[in-house]
Amino acid sequence: MNLGVIGTGYVGLVAGTCFAESGNDVTCVDIDEKKISALKMGRVSFYEPGLEELVRRNLEEQRLSFTTDLKATVRQASVVFIAVGTPQDSDGAADIEQVLATAKAIGQAMDGYKVIVNKSTVPAGTADRIRALLAAATSHPFAVVANPEFLKEGAAVEDFMKPDRVVLGGDDSQAIELVKELYEPFVRTGNPILIMDARSAEMSKYAANGMLAAKISFINEVANLCEKVGADVDEVRRAIGLDRRIGPHFIFPGIGYGGSCFPKDIRALIGMGEPVLEMPLLKAVDRVNERQKGVLVEKVKRHFGADLTGLTFAVWGLSFKPRTDDMRDAPSIVVIEALLKAGGRIEAYDPEAMEEARKIFADRVRYHRRNYDALKGADALLVVTEWNEFRRPNFQTIKELLKSPVIFDGRNVYDAQELKRLGFTYYSIGRQNG
Repeated sequence: MNLGVIGTGYVGLVAGTCFAESGNDVTCVDIDEKKISALKMGRVSFYEPGLEELVRRNLEEQRLSFTTDLKATVRQASVVFIAVGTPQDSDGAADIEQVLATAKAIGQAMDGYKVIVNKSTVPAGTADRIRALLAAATSHPFAVVANPEFLKEGAAVEDFMKPDRVVLGGDDSQAIELVKELYEPFVRTGNPILIMDARSAEMSKYAANGMLAAKISFINEVANLCEKVGADVDEVRRAIGLDRRIGPHFIFPGIGYGGSCFPKDIRALIGMGEPVLEMPLLKAVDRVNERQKGVLVEKVKRHFGADLTGLTFAVWGLSFKPRTDDMRDAPSIVVIEALLKAGGRIEAYDPEAMEEARKIFADRVRYHRRNYDALKGADALLVVTEWNEFRRPNFQTIKELLKSPVIFDGRNVYDAQELKRLGFTYYSIGRQNG
């Protein structure tokens, strides 16, 4: 099938590449000429495991192509996906202007029947607005399908190739069947393709992220209480995770969530609801998460004092989660800015996010090619992102390189008793240590 994908950001590039991998002819469109030039050479502007290899293979096999020509792409495609950004507006709501502008441009370019599929994360009712814009821009027949994405950064290719579920929203059965056909190679193990109305499909994305974010904020609040009352959040987590109604996922305590989805989508969901419904629970989820980002700094100041002038801190992990270079709303930003403001110096390392970090901190932070290099002469180590390579380090080397054997573990990566036995002063989240 000939497909067009408008937008080569995270969602658009993953979707277009994976559709090409399943045998479709896919053209991806973007207005950024530099990005398109790089993609034509197989270079991806962000880190996502396995994606660049898939892009290169499908380029070589001529199933995947990149262009800035939206009009030509729309005319040769039978299905056109909208996958442009929906950034947070000044009031926290989702800004869907790019989605609407893209829909209008598609309508103006159409030369026959097209199925328009929206993969951008949008408020309920956006499909209706897309449909109205298309109707005003073209006399050709069309159908609109809502198809939210449920990709996890760091595992996006696997999530697309083996989805838990595919959600399709719309009232045109012919169009739904056409899009369903595109997804059938990815659900051969029996995972469902759910068919519903467009507004329910659009809402499902926000509801999923709202629930997951709520679980994270909940366990973080429980962790903070555990510290106050002398309990161990790891034991509590294991106990509640065995309840099938709760489950073990997304109840790992830490220093908060970040990234391109949860913070933006929670605030967009609040913004969507407020005109018609108060949203106290989700507001609390957001507040707890923002507060949690400062917990590690509070521990640092309790140990060293409020004035950190003359002290140096090694920071392991800058991206908001492992297996990505994404630093949008990353807890590391809050941690590092607070340490700098208090007079501290920062020596930083991350396997993938160093260039993104430079855009934020410039030369206020020193960057290192190896994680151990960041430790030399530092007064303490802060573990901010739980990359696998941080899980089993050489603690003797860490002890020799640090001025004093102090570790602040923002992700509960290490065993508190082992660190105590090795002679470290160790602080973590929701556990009795230090």
